[in-house]
Amino acid sequence: MNSQFGLANVWSQGDIVTKSVALLLLLMSLASWMVILIKTLDLLKYKRLAKSAEDFWHSEDFAAGLTKLGEDPGNPLRQLALEGREAAAHHSNTKAQLRDTLDMSDWVTRALRNALDEFTAQLQSGLAILASVGSTAPFVGLFGTVWGIYHALLAIGAAGQATIDKVAGPIGESLIMTALGLAVAIPAVLGYNALVRGNKSVLHKLNRFAHDLHAYFVTGARVNSLGSAQVIPMKKA
Repeated sequence: MNSQFGLANVWSQGDIVTKSVALLLLLMSLASWMVILIKTLDLLKYKRLAKSAEDFWHSEDFAAGLTKLGEDPGNPLRQLALEGREAAAHHSNTKAQLRDTLDMSDWVTRALRNALDEFTAQLQSGLAILASVGSTAPFVGLFGTVWGIYHALLAIGAAGQATIDKVAGPIGESLIMTALGLAVAIPAVLGYNALVRGNKSVLHKLNRFAHDLHAYFVTGARVNSLGSAQVIPMKKA
């Protein structure tokens, strides 16, 4: 009885199209789960690194702050700090013509924004795979169902028997493809939404850190997070 129905029978009795649809759904599922796993680990890493922002601002000078951020080249906070320092140093050492064209604030803002844009692109890489799987997997499964029902009806018509026991089995097995499509799409959609929310949280912290860096390089001090006119001084390296 078990050999006549179920996924094994769908695979053994299916033609090249049915098997191709099943393999495609399997590959889509594997791709989506790999993206979810890798991006979740990256997101947890960035959230842990973002906690070191306050340690940076409680350092004696800029060099000590960089030390507290660690040596990891993938640390976005460290990259922002280095980009801001290089932009400020480059602006101070340029000729008068460039300084007349673009002031310190605009120059540092552009450098920090470029660094943020690069990290945002890196953070959002892979999400397109989840969006594509979540939107197309149900239709891929539906195509497999329609194809299976079509061939089941052809087989039933050729046999000349249309009793319920002859119709229910083949058509029911064909509907499995729709269920597989949904089983692939639902985790991809949920994973996509969860990663987007997590990315927004990380980017919010990075934008706030970049704002404080901008104030530091332009005015020499970080703006107080309480929003008052007070500033928190930190010596430059």
